[in-house]
Amino acid sequence: MNTVLTILLGVLLRIGIPVMATALIFFLLRRLDKRWKKEAEAIPVIISQRPCWEMKGCSEEKRQNCPAFSQTGVPCWQVFRTKNGLLKEECLECDVFRQAPIPA
Repeated sequence: MNTVLTILLGVLLRIGIPVMATALIFFLLRRLDKRWKKEAEAIPVIISQRPCWEMKGCSEEKRQNCPAFSQTGVPCWQVFRTKNGLLKEECLECDVFRQAPIPA
């Protein structure tokens, strides 16, 4: 009987502790995610008063072919992010990006 209890306790410890640790990490990460979402919603999105195509003096033809022109509520550098979420090098050097107000 002691052998069976020892084996069951060993299996329970071997499986139970990792499952409990995983559940705890999952719970804490969800709380952190909720906190970050709440903080992100509290930060007002500040967009430059003038659109980038006006600041750069883009022609009408260039505006029509520009993805940022059709998304007026989003800063142009957000439209041109790479697939992995990074800003493009030309956006970092652009005067429109550099003159944009820093969100508080």
